Amino acid sequence: MSDCNRRDFMALSARMTAGMTTIAAVARSENVQAADTSGLIVCMHGVTSSEFDFRTCMEGWAKAGIKAVEPDLVKARQHEEANGKGSARKLLNDLGLAAYSSTNQLNLEATSEARVQAVEDLKWKVEMAASLGATRIVIPSAASAQHTLADYEQVYANLYEVGEIAKPHDIALMVEFTRNSRLINNVRTSLDVVRKVNHPNIKFMLDLYHLWAGPSKFEDLDMIQPGEIHHVHIADTPRQPPVEVAEQKDRAFPGEGIAPLQKILNKLVALGYNRALSLELFDMTVRRTDPTVTATKALQTITPLIQGISA
Repeated sequence: MSDCNRRDFMALSARMTAGMTTIAAVARSENVQAADTSGLIVCMHGVTSSEFDFRTCMEGWAKAGIKAVEPDLVKARQHEEANGKGSARKLLNDLGLAAYSSTNQLNLEATSEARVQAVEDLKWKVEMAASLGATRIVIPSAASAQHTLADYEQVYANLYEVGEIAKPHDIALMVEFTRNSRLINNVRTSLDVVRKVNHPNIKFMLDLYHLWAGPSKFEDLDMIQPGEIHHVHIADTPRQPPVEVAEQKDRAFPGEGIAPLQKILNKLVALGYNRALSLELFDMTVRRTDPTVTATKALQTITPLIQGISA
């Protein structure tokens, strides 16, 4: 290659690099604009990059252009054990990230041996969530034992009790119905439970995979009152495997399944929801993937849904 051609080639390469940087900046800008228009914003759930530590996750997600996160509280505590109290929040602030929610605490709704430890764990988790600037913790229902109608009175009492633990910290505990739960596995039951508990710190949320892969129907969303949805997890429902044998690991990126996500999001916005869409995936390949790569794909697959919200 002659000196002249080499100079031409280097100049062309520089222009291409600058162009790619501009494209990436525009993509990030479009995501922010979409959030500003509808109120919705792309968010990353801690489990989606669970094979990395707190710092690596947050730095990787921020590099991709993410602004909203749902941190894993255990990893946040581990980060502070190594770097000092307040270091997790400082990292979020330094990266321009906001904790829209936090994850999570199981075994709070049903009376069981596991619940005793779960309640103790919740006590430090509400403190950690508050220190991160999060005002929400997800409390999934994953009860696997057989239950009867009589058990629900205790469920209401159990949830009221943990609501009292969260109250001094101004943390909302959001009941997440999961499709395989033997207590709370659909929109109708979850709404009924939250309403009957009637505690200011016990709230309703939606996971769009559990909504579409479980026993709920789209029409059940009509039962939700404006302002009742406090958080949303997003993932697609694949056509295969059959839902009868599907597992959490089968959750897919938006657009890779058959759930009518645009229709659902239009409905949620009509109901007044205007916060995070938190990508929650359990596929180990995804969880081991560079957090920047995963977050970039999250922006690519969720942002068009935000931009497609009907007026």
